[in-house]
Amino acid sequence: MSDYAETLRRHRRLAILRFLEASPTYTSNVSVLTDVLNSDRIGIDTSRDQTATELGWLAEQGFVVLNGKPEFLVATATARGVDLALGRATHPEIQRPGPRR
Repeated sequence: MSDYAETLRRHRRLAILRFLEASPTYTSNVSVLTDVLNSDRIGIDTSRDQTATELGWLAEQGFVVLNGKPEFLVATATARGVDLALGRATHPEIQRPGPRR
């Protein structure tokens, strides 16, 4: 995988965790997360399959919990996932967030 693809993957994972952290119940589904990643605000070109794959990886690491069916996955951030989103913890395969104002 190219350096650019790896960089996108790390940013994609962080963007997912940050969106979940900002959500009132720390929860969202694949469809909404894909729309958020593709939005002008985030700007990370992402397919539904890529979002689902990243959620699977995040779940394997213990950063999110997945519920639902494969065609409609719902992700909820764990305490560790929230710590990563806020920069209180780090992981080498997730982009570290920049400081917030």
